[in-house]
Amino acid sequence: MQPSEPGKSAQAAAINPFTTFIKKNAVLVIAFCAAVISSFLIPPDREYLNYFDVKTLCCLFATLAVVCALKNIRFFSILAGQIIQWTGNSRLAALTLIYITFIGSMLIANDMALITFLPLGYFVFSTTDRSAEVATVFILQNIAANLGGMLTPFGNPQNLYLYSHFQIPTGEFMGIMFPPFLAAVLLVSLCCLLIPRHSLRVIKKQVSLPIPRTILYLILFSLTILMVFRVLPVWLVMASVIIGLVILDRKAFAMVDYSLLLTFVCFFIFSGNMGRVPAVRSFFSGLLEKNTLLTAVFSCQIISNVPSAILLSQFTGNYASLLTGVNIGGAGTLIASLASLITFREYTSHYRSETKAYILKFSLLNFGFLIILTVFSSMIGR
Repeated sequence: MQPSEPGKSAQAAAINPFTTFIKKNAVLVIAFCAAVISSFLIPPDREYLNYFDVKTLCCLFATLAVVCALKNIRFFSILAGQIIQWTGNSRLAALTLIYITFIGSMLIANDMALITFLPLGYFVFSTTDRSAEVATVFILQNIAANLGGMLTPFGNPQNLYLYSHFQIPTGEFMGIMFPPFLAAVLLVSLCCLLIPRHSLRVIKKQVSLPIPRTILYLILFSLTILMVFRVLPVWLVMASVIIGLVILDRKAFAMVDYSLLLTFVCFFIFSGNMGRVPAVRSFFSGLLEKNTLLTAVFSCQIISNVPSAILLSQFTGNYASLLTGVNIGGAGTLIASLASLITFREYTSHYRSETKAYILKFSLLNFGFLIILTVFSSMIGR
């Protein structure tokens, strides 16, 4: 018995990092397996080079890197904290947090908005003895991030891809997404009534921003936005961001969500290969021809919204319905959006014993949003 214990502990030590990696990067692991399996159907050749949307990858990397640099100087936390100081009760605080997440998702992408503002939500409600509201606030922040990000090309990763892939004019893009976005804002606002109104007092911390560095980061962030909107060339902005952060904050590069970038790469390979299989092309083309919106929404519930956008874009030119479907399709199941997994991990890290209750409340709210927005989008002709 005694001699085997060191071996068991060594084995456990070896397994734990592996299982931890899989749990934290489940979508990446699935994407990698899908890419590898599909490569047996379509062996690697020169056509693989045409699979990758390099501009999407560059825009995503540059945006994430600058956002990480801003986060390192606590720009978003300080900004949000100042706004919350103006609220006096739990309902207004929740509404403020949710709208900050809405706005944040439009500017810094939904996953980064959640990584930035979920801890703030936990701080506000846990330190004021209102922990019972944390689950509802987290879920509404999650919905706000997924649905708020749909208004801008860089708000959700799948938007950035579809915006680039179909070369959608910016005005048309925002015109397509404005009706479901407005409906989502109204629904989230109504759901805030679920939060009881209790007086809150948030402890104010004296923290100041480094003004010169903040200005430089905001300039870099503005450049990434101009790159996304095709005003500035990719190579110029990429060079500016890399040089700027090498000088100002090299740690920001280490904080970039490379698993998200690799997930895109793997799904580019998978979707590219699937698009070259006649039976698969015929199957998806048939489904999308019947109802692009419902096909996209249903696909998101099974394989998430980013891979759904990449895969289905190979088989349809109806980008308006596809764009709408993969955005509202981020609501629903826990795996419908990468952002939902971020929220789930954050909540269970604080309240592990309440996992089942969280999933139940998450499902009720998300499927409610999904059904209402799908019916609404169908009615307006998506």
